[in-house]
Amino acid sequence: MTNQVVIRMAKELKVASKKNKAPIWLRLSEMALKPARTKRVLNLGQIDRFVSDNDIVIVPGKVLGTGNISHKITLCSFSISTTGAKKITQSGGKIIDFAQMIKNNPTGKGVKILG
Repeated sequence: MTNQVVIRMAKELKVASKKNKAPIWLRLSEMALKPARTKRVLNLGQIDRFVSDNDIVIVPGKVLGTGNISHKITLCSFSISTTGAKKITQSGGKIIDFAQMIKNNPTGKGVKILG
């Protein structure tokens, strides 16, 4: 059974995709509705390899706090560990939710999907 919060988030992403003509939000809504066993789990060390300063990153899965992040990034993910959140904010980065991500980047330009 899928969590009602996830279903609501997927609907919001689909609406944003149609409204802003941004296929990135439709792709994320499809990823959100996949079974938990298919969702990605990334460590901060893995994320650090693929980003640079001031990147906007979405992880369609869980972010764990293993490793360090040396870049200031804006992160949005389905789930994040407390250690991971603390390390991102200590490096000067931000953690935002999907509603804020859509508001800041309606067309999805400049947003990276990792995972």
